[in-house]
Amino acid sequence: MVSLATISAIRFGYGPAGRGVPRDAEAHLDRLKRGDRIARRYPAPGLDDAISLGQKYRAAQRAAQDGTSGDQRAELRRALLRSFGGALVASFARIAETDDPLRERLVWFWADHFTATPKNVLLRAVAGDYIDSAIRPHVTGRFADMLMAVITHPMMLVYLDQVASVGPGSRAGKRRGLGLNENLAREVMELHTLGVAGPYRQADVRALAELFTGLTVSPDRGFVFRPILAEPGAETVLGKTYGGQRAKLEDIRAVVEDLARHPATAEHVSAKLATHFVADRPDPDLVAAMVAAWQGSDGDLAEVTAAMLRHPAAWVAEFGKARQPMDYLAASIVALGIDGQTLSGLKDREVLLLLARPLRVMGQPFMQAPGPDGWPEAADHWITPQGLAARIAWSVEAARRVAERGMDPRAFVTRALGDAAGDRLKWAVGAAETRAEGLALVLASAEFNRR
Repeated sequence: MVSLATISAIRFGYGPAGRGVPRDAEAHLDRLKRGDRIARRYPAPGLDDAISLGQKYRAAQRAAQDGTSGDQRAELRRALLRSFGGALVASFARIAETDDPLRERLVWFWADHFTATPKNVLLRAVAGDYIDSAIRPHVTGRFADMLMAVITHPMMLVYLDQVASVGPGSRAGKRRGLGLNENLAREVMELHTLGVAGPYRQADVRALAELFTGLTVSPDRGFVFRPILAEPGAETVLGKTYGGQRAKLEDIRAVVEDLARHPATAEHVSAKLATHFVADRPDPDLVAAMVAAWQGSDGDLAEVTAAMLRHPAAWVAEFGKARQPMDYLAASIVALGIDGQTLSGLKDREVLLLLARPLRVMGQPFMQAPGPDGWPEAADHWITPQGLAARIAWSVEAARRVAERGMDPRAFVTRALGDAAGDRLKWAVGAAETRAEGLALVLASAEFNRR
């Protein structure tokens, strides 16, 4: 029988080997209330650094076009890519040393819900700030605040082409012959809030897109609101009118608040959260409890998360979810005892070989989901011959490196899986010819690949 402590560690964290892993729902929730501690220890590159690098890179591009040597441009390009690698390393370093694993899991759930991928080398330097300013501060706050932070972040504005959206009737639209882009408005309704089957029409999407005009990016400042780009006049979204002749950011905040409070949003997002953490087909009563918490708290995500953790359906002993590649690597790093300092000290090539390339080969390159709907949840998307081969190859290499420290594979089974390890796995590990083979068997096992 799998204990509640093991379920707590695997389903809502990165396994039993983590530092001070919470043993039940209330322990997880208490950690969330303490606030975010680990991010300060392992900071990711910020927006100011990205803007500074971007300014230098664009200047170097202009110089190269004028016939000046491109060496400086190449070096700055490498610096931009290193910034993206820094965000990747910081993410794993935080997971490796946190005693609040549910927070890290929530960060990456919400980052996937609000998928935004870097469309060019300049945006790669912004990736860390997107997580740390638009997502991370809000995982236990109000959904409306997270949504507003997301749609005003340069990463999302560029990813969904909002920077190309201009009100046709605006001063800039009339002067330059520019028009509307509905991408951001459509994805906010379809993916981020109401859901694909939500109660909206094309007219609502267009009205929201017109309301969003004015949201854009300055290369030197990041997000800016420019009324000159905004479509004049009021807009009606889902039967309610917003704004007037003069465009204001407060009108966008108002529609965001209403979308966040909508019953369809509570249903859609609660079901997605339960699907990610608990089961590909979550118990309807579990989802209903989360929806009730959403509606009773004005979309307070701490309350919604608490409703999920306190429901009996969240604690069934069967692990029916597959660990996605990032979860798999993170859980492996935790189990192997690789600490944040070690990860932070990796050289560029080591980051590529140990983290970035394996994620790509396993089918989940860092912050590069194939579309705005993020990564699939179904286990059969991840547990494929190619995906398993990549996991086995990574486990063999990681085990080879760690075996030199003298870790006993028989103890490692319990360290990595608690009482979720099956008798056959225990026997196989005990019969392994070498220490490295025993460790790799655990990381490649069916038990370890489930959560």
